[in-house]
Amino acid sequence: MEAAVVVTYRCIQKCAMCGIWKHPPAAGEEFEPALLRRLPRLAFANITGGEPFLRDDIGEIAAILTAKAERVVVSTNGLLTDRIVDLARRHRRLGFRISLEGLPEVNDRLRGVPGSFDRGMRTLLALRSLGLRDIGFGITLSDGNTGDLLPLYELAKGLRAEFATAAVHNSSYFHASENRFLRPEDAVQALQALIDRLLRSRRPKDWLRAYFNRGLIEYIRGAPRLLPCRAGTDIFFLDPAGDIWPCNGTEPGRGPGRLGNLHRRTFEDIWESVEAEAVRAAVRRCPKNCWMIGTASPAIKRSPLKPALWVLRRKLGGSRRPA
Repeated sequence: MEAAVVVTYRCIQKCAMCGIWKHPPAAGEEFEPALLRRLPRLAFANITGGEPFLRDDIGEIAAILTAKAERVVVSTNGLLTDRIVDLARRHRRLGFRISLEGLPEVNDRLRGVPGSFDRGMRTLLALRSLGLRDIGFGITLSDGNTGDLLPLYELAKGLRAEFATAAVHNSSYFHASENRFLRPEDAVQALQALIDRLLRSRRPKDWLRAYFNRGLIEYIRGAPRLLPCRAGTDIFFLDPAGDIWPCNGTEPGRGPGRLGNLHRRTFEDIWESVEAEAVRAAVRRCPKNCWMIGTASPAIKRSPLKPALWVLRRKLGGSRRPA
């Protein structure tokens, strides 16, 4: 089982694709780290936000989750370099993904903070100097940064850093309802070029990333998901209030609701409840066809044959074949 653990909705950037920063939470609306002890054993946990390093107790949160999960990755905007490096020194098993939307001009415009590209890069280089291997960039593709997708990938490759991709979505979590691609074929063309490069890699992990990016193309074109969504079964989403959701793609009136609150019930009681079964049934009927790494990655791991056959066909037929 995997989990996305949202530790705060506070943020210090003003991203164009996300409205979290416009809705800061009131004091006392974030769970205490001890609540995380109620979670089950996990294969993977993503510590995310908002900006996780705005929490003064991020070290305690990391300590509990690294004891619970086989692998833990923290998603951050990279601005609070000293706090990030301090945590990395104390918890060397952690992975880190720094959100960048492109090269300096594009990134700083889309993230709303001048100099944020430089600060994110300095953070990544500082983590690299500690000898950490599980570090990299994450980009959310939109109309505003398709031209920087490949340059940012090449930068990550040159730094021996991982490169994660996403596309703009709408959800209550992001406080976003108007994200859309007005020039979808620009995004498709950029993703296709990235797929070609990933398939030329010698790393099988990159080949599966090529398949994930093919799924982004299908999502942008409005096509069905490549693999069924199992949110609420293989993965869950814990928000700062202690509520457990199947995913972070829910919107009012669309998609499944929450499973329960971890303050009031044990995880096992929530997970095996009638309410949880109703949510899973709603996931199976969900009309959104989201393709986010949080739900796509467990689906790929559960059904590896289809991605493997796609990779084999592409590599045997040449990477320039259409996705």
